[in-house]
Amino acid sequence: MPPSSSPKTAIVLAAGLGKRMLPITATMPKPLVRVGGRTLIDFALDRLDEIGMETVVVNVHHFADMLEAHLRTRIAPRIVISDERAEVLETGGGVKKALPVLGRGSFITFNSDSIWIEGEEPNLARLVAAWDPERMDILMLVAPRETSVGYEGNGDFSMNADGGLRRRGANPSAPFVYAGVAIVKPDLVADTPEGPFSANVLYDRAIAKNRLYGLPLDGQWLHVGEPQAIAEAEECLARHRAPDLMRA
Repeated sequence: MPPSSSPKTAIVLAAGLGKRMLPITATMPKPLVRVGGRTLIDFALDRLDEIGMETVVVNVHHFADMLEAHLRTRIAPRIVISDERAEVLETGGGVKKALPVLGRGSFITFNSDSIWIEGEEPNLARLVAAWDPERMDILMLVAPRETSVGYEGNGDFSMNADGGLRRRGANPSAPFVYAGVAIVKPDLVADTPEGPFSANVLYDRAIAKNRLYGLPLDGQWLHVGEPQAIAEAEECLARHRAPDLMRA
């Protein structure tokens, strides 16, 4: 992949209400929930900083002032706030609002609650290295359903031999779960509806063209969706002796 096609910008999706994390999110935004002494959003921003991402958009809505105050304590990466105080735009609408900052090249989307323990190689660097815009419109980081910690769903995708993804559909289960990080071409977003919409609109557009691909996560994905999942994730981090994640 030529270096010019590598993503230069990213968006961390942090505007959600975090309803499944109640009662914790009755007093704070979910991205500021701590796992092992570290906020979820700092995990995302640190991972992006590790690959040299210079500009990251963070959208805000729920307890926006609190989240912005926390973000001002960071030195890197450079953070641009996308203000959704007036109306939360969901995952797709949030990306569309940020397009003027994200630019005309491919970009990374990162759910603010996506957290994992690395394997042999850093997963974000692996994702960037695997990105091939000639045949992909979206490249997702996906986690094996059966080994994901804290995840009790039926999976999202099956994967072809070449890495192409297809939805679970009517099947009772699928082997892979979307791990919350993807590289996206801006062309998919340009003519989407105004206002709130789900990123599933973008995924379905890529699937229709056989241009949605996946990269299996190397390591351990931790699904921190509900309060009880925090302790389970922290136990897993401790077992794997991940001091980089456990620091305050």
